[in-house]
Amino acid sequence: MYDLPPDLLRLRTLRTWHAMWVARLDEAIAAAEQQEREKQRGEEAHPPTPDWIIELGIGVGSRPIEVHVGWCYAAGKRRRALTREQALAALADGIRACIHCRPDTELGVLG
Repeated sequence: MYDLPPDLLRLRTLRTWHAMWVARLDEAIAAAEQQEREKQRGEEAHPPTPDWIIELGIGVGSRPIEVHVGWCYAAGKRRRALTREQALAALADGIRACIHCRPDTELGVLG
């Protein structure tokens, strides 16, 4: 028992239609694979998250605003990576600690 039509014209039509869809699927698979490769390259090229960051003020020569833990979601776009010692020094200089990530607690400094 066959579920295909018996005549050659309809069989060739079905073959063409399915070949068209297989080609479209192959294109979609190739595009998804390319996107995955680009994503992987981007993740490999992305610098690691710093342990500590300092949020900078607006304008040349302005004082930094806050010290943050590197992963902090509340840090602004103007930032610079710090070492542990630099973060401790910034807090000692009176730059405030972020209230969200609490770098003073992470560093062992009483805020």
